[in-house]
Amino acid sequence: MKNKIIYILTWLCFSSCQEYLDIVPDNMPTIDLAFSSRTAAKNYFYTCYHHLPDLASVSSNPALSGGDEIYVAPKEYKMSWYFGGLSAIDMSRGLQNANNPLINYWSGGMGGKSLFTGIRDCNIFLEKVHEVPDLMEWEKERWIAEVKVIKAYLHYKLMQMYGPIPIADKKIPIMAPTEEMKLQREPISKVVDYIVGLIDEVVNSGNLPESIQNEATELGRFTMPAALAIKAKTLVLAASPIFNSPDFYADFVDRDGKQLIDNTGDPKKWERARNAVKEAIDACHKAGVELYAFDDPRDISDSTLYKMNIRGAVAKKWNCELIWGQSYGANTNLQELASPRFTTKDVAGGLKSLLSPSMRMAEMFYSENGVPIDEDKDWNYAERFKVSKAGKEDRHYLKEGHVTANLHFDREPRFYGSLGFDGCIWYGQGVYDEDKAHSLKMKAGQPGGKMITARFSYTGYLAKKLVNYENPISGNKYTVERYATPVIRLADLYLLYAEALNETGASAEKVFEYIDPIRKRVGLKGVVESWTKFSKDPGKPNTLAGRRAIIKQERGIELAFEGHRFWDIRRWLDAEKEYRKNIRGWNFNGKDTDDYYTVLTLSRQSFPRRRYLMPLKTIDVIINRKLVQNPGW
Repeated sequence: MKNKIIYILTWLCFSSCQEYLDIVPDNMPTIDLAFSSRTAAKNYFYTCYHHLPDLASVSSNPALSGGDEIYVAPKEYKMSWYFGGLSAIDMSRGLQNANNPLINYWSGGMGGKSLFTGIRDCNIFLEKVHEVPDLMEWEKERWIAEVKVIKAYLHYKLMQMYGPIPIADKKIPIMAPTEEMKLQREPISKVVDYIVGLIDEVVNSGNLPESIQNEATELGRFTMPAALAIKAKTLVLAASPIFNSPDFYADFVDRDGKQLIDNTGDPKKWERARNAVKEAIDACHKAGVELYAFDDPRDISDSTLYKMNIRGAVAKKWNCELIWGQSYGANTNLQELASPRFTTKDVAGGLKSLLSPSMRMAEMFYSENGVPIDEDKDWNYAERFKVSKAGKEDRHYLKEGHVTANLHFDREPRFYGSLGFDGCIWYGQGVYDEDKAHSLKMKAGQPGGKMITARFSYTGYLAKKLVNYENPISGNKYTVERYATPVIRLADLYLLYAEALNETGASAEKVFEYIDPIRKRVGLKGVVESWTKFSKDPGKPNTLAGRRAIIKQERGIELAFEGHRFWDIRRWLDAEKEYRKNIRGWNFNGKDTDDYYTVLTLSRQSFPRRRYLMPLKTIDVIINRKLVQNPGW
C-alpha cells in the first residue's frame, strides 16, 4: 500500500536549509539571494515549514504537560534539564501571567516561538517565489499551495491560543509608516473565514496532491486530506462553546467597541463544521487513509492485538491512519520521558520515566464492558483502590501472581495499551514473545520506581502509547526509533464528525456510526449495546446531552496524551469544572503493597475563567495601542 502519511519535514530537509533559518525581512540582499535559484528558494520553502510549532516538545507544547493529563515532578526536583524547559509544566501549576507569558506564540519567548514570524516568512515566500528563474510552473504552484496551508495553520494555532488575532495577509513593506505595521485584532468570525478561504483557495486550485508519491524526497509535504483536516478543525473550534455561546465573551471588544467574539450560539456554525469534517473524511478515504490495525506477523493473542492497535495508531512508522504528523523536533525526548525501566542497570540512551499520567486519566478509561467504570453495574467502583492478585486469565494485561490495584483489573484494552503501571505487561522493547514480555515493578527501590535517581513516575503511571514498541533495550543500551508525532489522525476526525452530527440533531444511529469502528478495533461492542447491557444509565445514548458526554469521554480515551484534551476541555468550556479535580497518584515512596497503593494528592488545581485564552504580553499591548488584552489578564 502506498504511504498515505504526511510527515512535516525530515531531518534531510533541515540539513539543507539551516543557512536560511535566520533570514529577516529587512535584509533585502539576503532575501533576494534566497530566491535567486530553485535550490535557494527550496531552502526558504522548507524554512516556512520550520515555523510550525514542535508538538512533541513537552517544554513548548502546553497541550502535552500544561493540563491535567500529565504530572511532572515537583519544582524542587529541578527537572528542567530533562524536559528542555518547564514553561508548559509551569502552566499546569497555575503560573501563567501577562508580564512574561508562558509559551508565548504571539511575540515569542518563554518556551514559545512567534508564529507571526512564521506567517511573515510565508508572506515573503508568496511574494518572491515568482521571481525564481529556473522553477517549473507546476512545482511553483505546488509550493505556493503548501505555504498557504502553512499560513492557514499558523493562524489557526494562534486563534486556538488567543482567540481573536490580527490577520497577517500580506508582507508589510519595510518603509511603511509605523502605524501601518501595528495590526489590530479581528473578530473570530473574520479570522475563521480567512483561514477557511485560504484552504478553499488551495483545494480549488488542485495544486496539492491526494497523497505523497515520492516518499524518498517529499516526506513532510502537505496533501489535500491534511489541508481539509485543518479546515475542519478550524470550523469545529469556531462552532464550539468557547466561541459560540451567548454572552460568554459579551464584553470582549476592541478599542473602537467592535465585538471580537460573536457568541450567538448559532447552530449554523455546527452545520458548517459538520460538512467540513465530512469533506475531510471523504478525502482521507479516497487517499487510502484508514483506521490502523496492528499488522505484525508474530502470533499474538487478541488481548495483545487490541493493545497494539492503539499503540500503533500513534507510534507505528508509516501509519495508514496518520493524516498529518511531525517527524522533526522532540519526538526522541518525548519517548525517552515516557519509557520505563525494567532493570536497575544504568541504560544508556535515556530511560527517563518522567512523563507521569494522572490517576484522573487512569480512571477515565472504560471497563472491559465498554462503559465508564463508575457507571458499570458489574464493576466494583467503590473498591477500586484496594488490591487483588492477578490470575492466569489476566496474563496478557497483568503479571500473573502480581498484587496490584483493583483499578487495574477488567479494563478496556486501550487502558492497557495507553498506560504503564505497577504489575502491567509491557509488550515490545525487544521482547516479542508475549508470554515472556516485560512487566513493570514500580514500588520504591524497584527497577521502575523511586531509587537514588529522581527519574521515575511520580503518579505510578507512564504514557505507554507514546513509546514505539520497536525501541529495543539490549543490555545497557536503549535505542529510540523515531516516528511521526501525530497531529491529526483519522480517529480524531471520526470523533469530530460524531460531535458535529450530534450538535446538528442527527440520530443516535448516525452519530455512533463513526464511534463504533474506533471501539471495534479494540474489541469493544458498540455504544448502544454496551450501555444497554452494562450501564447503570442505559438511556444515556438516547439523549443529546448523554451522547455529548459519551463523545467527550471517547475523545479523552482514544486521543489521550496526544495533545487534544488540553484544547478540547477549553473549547467545550469544561476547564473550570475539570481543573477543580486534584492531581492524584500512588505513593511513590511506598516500598510494599500497602504503602505503595495509597492515593496521594500531588497537586491542587484551579482554573480561573481568564485562562480559557492565553494572555498577550503586557509590553506588546503597550507598544501597539491598537491591541486589547484578553479578558481577565
